[in-house]
Amino acid sequence: MSEQHPWYESFAPPPTAAPARAWLDSDAPRLSLSGLWRFRYAERADGPLDFTAPAFEDEGWDSLPVPSHWQLHGYGAPAYTNITYPFPLDPPHVPDENPTGDYRHTFRLPAGWPEGRAVLRFAGADSAALVWLNGVEVGRTTGSRLATEFDVTEALRPDGDNVLAVRVVQWSAGSYVEDQDMWWLSGIFRGVDLLARPDGGVGDVEVRADYDHTSGGGTLTVAADVPARVRVPELGVDAATGETVRLASVEPWSAEHPRLYDAIVSTAAETVTLRIGFRTVRIEDGTLTVNGRRVLFRGVNRHEFHPDRGRAVTEEDMLEDVRLMKQHNVNAVRTSHYPPHPRFLELCDEYGLYVVDECDLETHGYGAVDWRGNPADDTRWEAALVDRMRRTVERDKNHPSVVLWSLGNESGSGRNLSAMARWTRHRDPSRPLLYERDWTCRDVDVYSRMYLTVAEVEAIGRGAEAPLDDPALDARRRAMPFIHVEYAHAMGNGPGGLAEYQRLYETYPRLQGGFVWEWIDHGLRARTADGREYFAYGGDFGEVLHDGNFVADGLLFPDRTPSPGLLDLKKVFEPVRIAPSGDGGLTVHNKHVHSGLSYLDFRWVLEDDGEVVARGTLEVADVAPGASVRVDLPALPQTAGEAFLTVQAVLAADEPWAKAGHEVAAAQVPVAAAPPPEGVPLLAGRRRAAGAVRRDGGRVALGPAVLDERTGRLTQLGSWPVDGPRLQVWRAPTDNDRAPHGEALEPRWRAAGLDRLTHRLDDLTVTADGAVVRTRVAPASSDAGLLATYTWTALDGDRAGLVVDIGVDGHLPGPLPMLGVLFALPGELDQVEWFGRGPGEAYPDTGLATRFGRWFRTVADLQAPYVFPQENGRRADVRWATVTGGQGGGLRVGGRAPFGLTVRPWTAEALDRAAHPTDLAPDGHTWLTLDAGHNGIGSASCGPGVLPPYLLPAAPARLELELRVL
Repeated sequence: MSEQHPWYESFAPPPTAAPARAWLDSDAPRLSLSGLWRFRYAERADGPLDFTAPAFEDEGWDSLPVPSHWQLHGYGAPAYTNITYPFPLDPPHVPDENPTGDYRHTFRLPAGWPEGRAVLRFAGADSAALVWLNGVEVGRTTGSRLATEFDVTEALRPDGDNVLAVRVVQWSAGSYVEDQDMWWLSGIFRGVDLLARPDGGVGDVEVRADYDHTSGGGTLTVAADVPARVRVPELGVDAATGETVRLASVEPWSAEHPRLYDAIVSTAAETVTLRIGFRTVRIEDGTLTVNGRRVLFRGVNRHEFHPDRGRAVTEEDMLEDVRLMKQHNVNAVRTSHYPPHPRFLELCDEYGLYVVDECDLETHGYGAVDWRGNPADDTRWEAALVDRMRRTVERDKNHPSVVLWSLGNESGSGRNLSAMARWTRHRDPSRPLLYERDWTCRDVDVYSRMYLTVAEVEAIGRGAEAPLDDPALDARRRAMPFIHVEYAHAMGNGPGGLAEYQRLYETYPRLQGGFVWEWIDHGLRARTADGREYFAYGGDFGEVLHDGNFVADGLLFPDRTPSPGLLDLKKVFEPVRIAPSGDGGLTVHNKHVHSGLSYLDFRWVLEDDGEVVARGTLEVADVAPGASVRVDLPALPQTAGEAFLTVQAVLAADEPWAKAGHEVAAAQVPVAAAPPPEGVPLLAGRRRAAGAVRRDGGRVALGPAVLDERTGRLTQLGSWPVDGPRLQVWRAPTDNDRAPHGEALEPRWRAAGLDRLTHRLDDLTVTADGAVVRTRVAPASSDAGLLATYTWTALDGDRAGLVVDIGVDGHLPGPLPMLGVLFALPGELDQVEWFGRGPGEAYPDTGLATRFGRWFRTVADLQAPYVFPQENGRRADVRWATVTGGQGGGLRVGGRAPFGLTVRPWTAEALDRAAHPTDLAPDGHTWLTLDAGHNGIGSASCGPGVLPPYLLPAAPARLELELRVL
C-alpha cells in the first residue's frame, strides 16, 4: 500500500495467507510460540519498522504474554460500545490515532525438526497484524477471530535463532465489520504456532459422517488434499480417502448422546487424528431435525470472556463454560458473534452441545447512518466477507456439534450476505444457514428473530405472522422453522418471563427454541484505590464514547458464578417434567429427543413446616423420548403443619460434566396446607393482651412494641431499638427498569415522584388493646399519593400485631415498583432464617428455581452481586422469618398471608445511588422490608417489558403481621 493507504487500510483478504483449511490434530511437529514476547506500545501505527530486523536491540522493551490483550496489561485502555463505532465511518480508513503494539519473539527449532515446508499460524490477532520472520515480510492478517496461516519455509532458519516480529494495530479496515457488542481489546489474543508440513503430509481433511435414523446405519466419506488411508478401528473401517463407506450400524451423535469415534487419516509422512460423530441435520416439512427428530434448542449466546484475560480464554475457561452449560440443562450455544477458539468446538463435540457457528461479522453501527455504505451491501467488501465465511467453514467443518452456520450478526442486509450464503451452500450443503437480519429469508434456511414479545412468537408458531409483500418469499418463510436467536436479555436482575417463552417453544412445532442473551457478564476485574475488588464496565476507563454496563448482561457473573437468572433458566430448560397427575400420583414426562431416563435416579423428601420428616426413592420405569409415565406417590407419614413433597431427578452415575447425584430436574408438590393461623391480628382476639397498652411521656407501649406518639413510628421492640414501619414503594431500578433499549419504567416512576416520597402523620388513636396510626405518603408537586393505616394490637407474650392497609389517594398511575413497609433494625442483627421460597431471590416473574423450605442466610449472603447495583435479594411467599444476632436474640415476623422479604445492610436509596458494589457500605442498620407485592422484572433492557400478569397495579393492599421478640 502507498503511504496514503497503509497496509491495514485494505478491503482485500490477506493476499499471502495460505488457503483456509480444517484445524487438525497431527503427529507432525508443532512448536508453540506462546509465552512472554518483547513488546513496545505506541499511540500511532506509523512508527519505524527497524524492529523487524533480527539484529534489532529490544532489551529496553517490556514483556507481554502471548496470548493476551495489551489493554489488560496497562497499555492503552479497554473501551466498550454496544453499537456505535468509536471512529468515523469512512472505510477503509481509520484514524491516525491508532494504538499499535510491536512484538518480537526469538525461538529456536527443537532438535529433530524435519526439513520441508513450515507454516506459521496465528489463531487470533485483533484487529490486524503485519508479520516478519527473520526480517522477511511474510504477510498480514485480518479477521480478528479467524485463523491465518503463512508459509514461512524460505524465511525459517533451521539452525540458530529465529526472530518473529509482528506489528498489531487496534484499528484496521476489518474493524468496520467487527462491530460486535463487546470490549474493544487488541493484541495477539490466541496462540501462535509453527507447524511442520512434511512432503506428502495431510494438509486438509473433510469428514462427512451421515446417520440414517430409519436403518441405524451410517455413511462415512473422508476427503483429503492428498491420497491417504482412513481408519476407524472401532468400526473396522480401513479405506482410501474419497471412498464412501456404508456401515450397517453406528451409534449416532447428538447433544444428548455425544458419541464419537476415533479416526486416523494417514500417509507415509503424517498421521492426523479426528473424532467423528455420525449425525444428519435436515429441514423436513418445515422442521429442523437432527437424526430424523425435531430438535429444540435450549440455548445461550456465548462470547469468549474472562474478567482478567478478556477474549484470551484458556482451555480451563472453555471447559468450565461447557460443564456449567451442561449442568444447567443448556443443550445449544451460538458462538456470538465470531468463531470461537477451536478447542471450544472440540469440547462441544465431546460433551454434547449443538452449535450455531457464527462468522466474524457485524456492522451494527451503520444503523446510526441509516445503513448508508453498509459493508454488507458494498461490492468493495465482497471478497473480504466471503473470505471470512470461507475461513469459518473450512476451519470448523468437521465438528459434529456444528449444526448451523450463521453468516454473522446485525449487519443489515445486502448483496455480500447473499454471496456468503451462495458460497456456503455450495461448499457445505449438509448444514442449514441462519442469519437473523434476513427477515425475508431470501438467503437463509431458518427464520430467525430477536427479542420478540410472547404474542409475536406465538403468532409465528401459529403461522399467523404479518405477511411479506412478496408472496413467493412469504410462502418460503412460512415453510421454515423458527429459531429465536436472541431472547430474554439476562442483564442484571432477571430475565423475567422465561417460562412463557418455553411454553410456546414446546407447544408449536415450528418454534424450535432459542438462545438467551447472553452467557457471561463482561465485567473486567478492577480495584478501588484502597484495594477493594469490583468489575468494571463501559465508562470506567475514561472512554468518551461508551455504553455503560450494557456489557454486563450475562447468566454468569464475571467470575463464572451462576446468577439467579441461570438457575431459573436451568429450571425452564429441564429435560424431565415432574408434576401431579391429578389422581393422587405423579406424571414424569421425558422431554428428551433421543434419550430415555435410565440415567436418572428419582429421590423424594417430605418436609413439614420446613423440617425433613421422611425421604426415599421412587421407582420410575425407563421412559422413551417424548413419552410420559404415571408414578404412585410413596406412603407418607402424617404431618402437622404445611408440608411439601420434593421429587428430584438426579444423575445415577458420574457424567463427564457432573457427579452422580447432580440434580437435573425437580418438582415440589404441596401435601398439606398450613393449619389456620393463631395470634394473627384482627382474627385472634382471644390472644389480645388486656391492659397491655400504656401511655407514658409521649410513648405508647403495646406489649413489646413502643410507638412515638409524635411520629406514630415504632421506636422499640422489646429491648431492640427499631425505626418503622415506613411505607416503601421505591426499589433501586433494575437494568430492565432502566431499559436503555426497551420499555423503561424508571423514567415514569421518577416522573411520578416515587423516588422522593414524603411522609405525614394524619392521626394516632390509642384504643384499649392497641393503636391506629394513619399516614399519607406522597411526592412533592403531585396531588396523588398513598394512604397507609397501621393498626397495632398488643398480644400476649412478647408479641405485637400489625395490620397495614394501603390505599390509593388520587390518580397514581401504575405499575408501582413495590408496596411494603420498611423497618430499621440494629446492624448486629445480621442473620436471617425464613420459611418460604428459597434459597435464592424471587420476583413475580422470576425465582422459578426456588422451592418452599426452611432457609438460613446471613444478611450479606442475601445480596445478589450484580455488576451494576440494583434491586435484588427478595425472597418470596414467606410464611415467617427471623432476624437475629450472634446470640440468637432478635425478632420474628409472621404473616396471615405470605409476604415478600428483603433484608439489607443499606437502604434502597443507597442501592439506587451506587454505580458499583464497592460504593455500598453497611450503614449500621439492618433494613427489613416486608412487602405485599412487587412489580415483575421482565427483559426490557433489550426486549419486551413485564408481562401484564406480573405488573403491580396502584391498588389497595394489606399486610397482616405478627412481630415477636426473640
